Amino acid sequence: MLKVARSSYYYKKTLDLQKQKEDADLRDKIESIMVQHERYGYRRVTAQLKRDGSEVNHKRVQRIMQEEGLICKIKKRWVRTTDSNHPYPVAPNLLKDAKITGVNQAWVADITYIRIMTAFVYLTVILDVFSRKVVGWAISLRIDTELTRAALRMATETRRPPEGCIHHSDRGMQYAASEYVDDLNATGLLISMSRKGNPYDNAWAESFMKTLKNEEVYLWDYKTFEDVKKRIPFFIEDVYNEKRLHSALGYCPPNEYEALVAIKKNTNRQTQLTSEVFCV
Repeated sequence: MLKVARSSYYYKKTLDLQKQKEDADLRDKIESIMVQHERYGYRRVTAQLKRDGSEVNHKRVQRIMQEEGLICKIKKRWVRTTDSNHPYPVAPNLLKDAKITGVNQAWVADITYIRIMTAFVYLTVILDVFSRKVVGWAISLRIDTELTRAALRMATETRRPPEGCIHHSDRGMQYAASEYVDDLNATGLLISMSRKGNPYDNAWAESFMKTLKNEEVYLWDYKTFEDVKKRIPFFIEDVYNEKRLHSALGYCPPNEYEALVAIKKNTNRQTQLTSEVFCV
């Protein structure tokens, strides 16, 4: 009656069934990723799918995630943990015009809190600006200089930064105290601090803290200090540094990004040495 060939009808029906199957398969893959990374947005999910060998458009991923209710709507939060009312000297912002081209050229430090049933637990981290890797961290029931010094010891012992590496933080007493400043000077780190009351001067650390809260802290019901000491190190070392895709790194995890940069650097060095040999 509609003058449509029977073959065309069945061909369209076959295409529809094929599309439904492909969407179902893609949905299964997306859900598998979301099991590990519950707060991933559609762009990171798309990047992970491509890393896993699936050629897919981000718009299709977004559509399926919306249909399945997998799009996360996260309310932005910012809680002040900085007490800049102290008698210690304040350093200028050295990161403002700095050009970071490699690891261990600039670190950023920050502190956040994690609520448990009867108290707060405090976490401080140090990140490498170039790779966004957490290179030092410490957890304590007290927000004091010993907390920040512990994270700094971890960072300096594992990374052995060259003299002149910038250490950037807010103006909090935990970073301005003479004991902490002495530690920085002893390792040759240059002291840099944000403007008063401006969290955006330390955007790298703020971004990590937001990721930590949204993808770990808000998903778990921490009851004790032991719960925090068990989960947070796992998230930092095994999830964030090792697996989590970072948009600023071309959707690579920090550890992988540092490894790729090291390989490229060694390759360029070998090429340069070979060229020098031929020149001689």
